[in-house]
Amino acid sequence: MPTPTRRRALAQLAAGTAALGLSGCGFALRQAPKFAFDTVRIAGNENTPVARELRTALITNGLQVLTSASPPSAKPAQVVLTVVTDQRERIAVGQTAAGQVRELQLRTRFTFRLRTATDKDLIEDVELLLERDLSFSETAVLSKDAEEALLFRDMASDVVQQVVRRMAAVKSL
Repeated sequence: MPTPTRRRALAQLAAGTAALGLSGCGFALRQAPKFAFDTVRIAGNENTPVARELRTALITNGLQVLTSASPPSAKPAQVVLTVVTDQRERIAVGQTAAGQVRELQLRTRFTFRLRTATDKDLIEDVELLLERDLSFSETAVLSKDAEEALLFRDMASDVVQQVVRRMAAVKSL
């Protein structure tokens, strides 16, 4: 039977081996994004739910975000993020023999582009399309409405994370 000291030494050895194995494979925790610019102007459909969440995420990551409501005396933006499309769709994809909806497909479609203030394309038009399936029951309409709202919020968060990662991938203006 191993002694407590020996058990502790074996546990430390196992932890060290695991840490060495993970560092050797390139694993690293995701860091906060670093941008090649400090200020961004959001243009286009800037008052949609995804655009508002995107503005909050960019501010949280240290960027100064300007919108159409920003004062004209504000520092000019280095890049312009244009929200071309921000659309939510709800489509019935499954029905019973009686014509009642049994399954819905929820979609979030977000199209954007990123340009410098001098109209140089940094990211050309990109469309992000996320889909989620939702079973539907007319006996539980309120809970399904809440689940639908939760799925749309989750998709909006996913879109925002993808846009922020793509913006951080821009290395030079």
